[in-house]
Amino acid sequence: MGGILADAILGRYLTILLLSVVYCFGHFALALDDTRLGLLIGLGLITLGAGGIKSSVSANVGDQFGAANKHLLPRVYGWFYFSINAGSAIATTLCPILLNDKRFGSHYAFGLPGIFMLIATIVFWMGRKKFVHIQPAGLKAWVQETFSREGLGAIGRLLIVYAFVCVFWALFDQSGGEWTLQAKKLDLNVFGITILPAQAHVADTILILIYVPLFNYFLYPAISRFFPLTPLRKMGIGFFLTAASFVVIWWLQTRIEAGDRPTVWWQFFAYLFLTAGEVMVSVTGLEFSYTQAPQKMKSIVMGVWLLTVWAGDQFVATLNLNLIPWLRQFHITLEGSSYYLFFTILMLVTAVLFIFFARFYRGKTYIQGEEPVVE
Repeated sequence: MGGILADAILGRYLTILLLSVVYCFGHFALALDDTRLGLLIGLGLITLGAGGIKSSVSANVGDQFGAANKHLLPRVYGWFYFSINAGSAIATTLCPILLNDKRFGSHYAFGLPGIFMLIATIVFWMGRKKFVHIQPAGLKAWVQETFSREGLGAIGRLLIVYAFVCVFWALFDQSGGEWTLQAKKLDLNVFGITILPAQAHVADTILILIYVPLFNYFLYPAISRFFPLTPLRKMGIGFFLTAASFVVIWWLQTRIEAGDRPTVWWQFFAYLFLTAGEVMVSVTGLEFSYTQAPQKMKSIVMGVWLLTVWAGDQFVATLNLNLIPWLRQFHITLEGSSYYLFFTILMLVTAVLFIFFARFYRGKTYIQGEEPVVE
C-alpha cells in the first residue's frame, strides 16, 4: 500500500515525510502508555508508518543517481544498509538497558527512539531542496504502466528471482530464533564474560559494519578483475555462503546431541559466512530491485522485495507448525541436527538452480533520466 501511495499519488519524498510523522506518533504512544491498548495503538501507527517508509526510502536513495553516477549505486546501497544496521546496533544495545533499569523503564526505552526518529524526520524535511524529487505518476498512468506488457514482464522476471531470495530469508532469519535456542546449550563464555544466548546475534550487526566497506572497496573490485561481479552473480555466491553457515550450525548441533558443550565461538564462525551471504544477497537485492523496476513502479517493487522476508518466515513457520508434526506420522524426524541439515541441503539446491536461472535472465535496467537498457 505504501508503494502504491508513493508511486501513484504522493511521490516518494512526501510519502516518507508524512508517514515518518505517523511513525513518531507510534513511538510516543508506546512511551506514554505501556498497557495493551498503548501497545495496540503504538504498534499500529508504527506499522502504518513503516509501510510507507520502508517501501520508499530505498527507492528514494536510488532516485538520487542518474546516468552520470549510476556506477555508485552498489556503494550507496551498501552504505544505506550500513546505516540501517548501525541504528539497529545502537537500539538493540541501548533500549533493553533502559527497559530493565527501574530508573527509566518503558517510557524511556520507547520514547528515546521516538525522539531520534523525530530528529531524523526534521533533518529529512530540512533537506527537501537538496533531494531529487520524482513526481508521482498519477493513479491512471501508474495502473497503465504496472499492467502493461513491460510492467508485468519486469514484475514476472523479478518474482522468479525473489522466489530464490525467499529461501535465503528462510535460513537467515533463523539466526535470531533457532540459533538463539541452540546458543542456550553452548558455552557462552566470551573473553571471560558470560553473554546471554540472544547476544550472540549481535555478531551479525558488527560484521555488517565491517563487511560493507570491506566488500565495496576491496573484495568486489579485486574479484571483478578476474570475474566480473554482476548483481546476480553476487547473489548466487551469497546463497552458497549462507549454506556454508548452516553446515557449521548443523555440525555444532551434532556435537550437542553427542553430549558435548561446544563454545559459542563456533556460532560466531558461522556468522562469518551468514553475514557475508547477507551482504551479497540483501544489499545487492536492494540495488537490483531498484534498477530492474520501471520508472513508475520503483516503490511498489521495493514493497514486493520486502515480501520475500515475510514469505521466507512463513515457510519456516509452516514447516515448524504443520509439516514437521505431519511427517512424524510417517516416522520421519526433522528435528535437531536433521533440521539444520534439511535447510543446508535446501539452500544448496536453491543456489545451484539459481546459477542456471541467472545464465538465462534477460532484464532491463531503468535509471532516472536514461532510457531502459536491455541486459
